[in-house]
Amino acid sequence: MKFKRRARPKQIRSLLFFLSETTYRFVDCGSVVLTLKSTPKLKMEKYEKLEKVGEGTYGKVYKAKDKASGQLVALKKTRLEMDEEGVPPTALREVSLLQMLSQSLYIVRLLCVEHVDTNKNGGSKANLYLVFEYLDTDLKKFIDSHRKGPNPRPLPPSLIQSFLFQLCKGVAHCHSHGVLHRDLKPQNLLLDKEKGILKIADLGLGRAFTVPLKSYTHEIVTLWYRAPEVLLGSTHYSTAVDMWSVGCIFAEMVRRQALFPGDSEFQQLLHIFRLLGTPTEKQWPGVTSLRDWHVYPRWEPQNLERAVPSLSPEGVDLLSKMLKYDPAERISAKAAMDHPYFDSLDKSQF
Repeated sequence: MKFKRRARPKQIRSLLFFLSETTYRFVDCGSVVLTLKSTPKLKMEKYEKLEKVGEGTYGKVYKAKDKASGQLVALKKTRLEMDEEGVPPTALREVSLLQMLSQSLYIVRLLCVEHVDTNKNGGSKANLYLVFEYLDTDLKKFIDSHRKGPNPRPLPPSLIQSFLFQLCKGVAHCHSHGVLHRDLKPQNLLLDKEKGILKIADLGLGRAFTVPLKSYTHEIVTLWYRAPEVLLGSTHYSTAVDMWSVGCIFAEMVRRQALFPGDSEFQQLLHIFRLLGTPTEKQWPGVTSLRDWHVYPRWEPQNLERAVPSLSPEGVDLLSKMLKYDPAERISAKAAMDHPYFDSLDKSQF
C-alpha cells in the first residue's frame, strides 16, 4: 500500500530506517511518502504471546517469546489508522528516536519492527509491532520491593549511585542527539537485575529539538516528576525538564517514596514550594510572569537534607543542582556524571 500524508513541523527530521524488509525515508518537507510492504499475519506467529504487561498511549505491550530462539521479547502493538493522518505520529516518533539512539546500552533496544496486514470481516486492518528486548522489572517495582513486603530495606547506596550514573549516561546520550525524553519516571526505567543495568524506555513523548529552546505542549511527564516551569505553564523549555525528573527519581531511590507526590498541578507545586521555597524573580528570572504564579503562598526553603537524611553530603549537593528552579542553572546530565558524588564509582564498568 502507498499513501501520502502531510508531515507535521518538527515531528520528523531527515531519517532513514528499516521496517521489516521495507525502507522508510522521512524527509523534512511538506509531505512524506511511505511505501509499506504487506506482511502476512503468519510472520507474527513466530512469536508466542505470554501475557499483556502494559498499555501505552497508542497500543498494548505483550511479553512474548521467539519460538525459534526462545528469546523473550516485548511486543508493542499499535493499530495503524490509514486515514489522511497516516501512521500514528507517536509511533513514528518512537521508532525514529529509538533508531537514532540505539547505540547506547542505556536505552532499551529495538530489535525489529513488523508491519502486519490482516483481513477481517471483509476489511483490511494494519498493525505495527515494535519488538524490543524484554526486561522483567522496572525501577518502580524494584523500589516498591524494598519498601513493601516481608523484608523492607533501603536500596544500597552503591546501587543508587550506579543506577543514577547509568540514568544520567542514558539521558546525556538522548540530549547529545537532540532528543528530550519528556516522560522520565521509575516506571519507564527498565532493569536487567542480573547485570545491574538500567535502561531508559518509552520514548513515545520524546521529541527532537534542533535549538536549545522550543515551544512545546505542557501536558507532559507524570505529575510527580514534572518540572516547575512546565507546571507553571511555560511552553519554552529544553533538556532541563528531564534533569528535574532525574532529580525526583534520585530522591525516590533514596527515600523509597516519591519526593513530590501531588495529585493535581496545584498540589504538585505546593509540595515543591513547601520544600524548596516559593521561587523569586532573583532565583528564577521570569518566574513572576508565568501562569498562576501569584496565587501561591510564599514559603521559605527547607533544609533539603531532611527530605533525604540517609544521603551523603555530595549526594545532597548533586540533588540540589538537579532541583534548581531556574532551568538555565539546572545541572546537565553530562555535568552530573562528573559530580563528586560519583568519585567513588568505578566508571570504567560503564
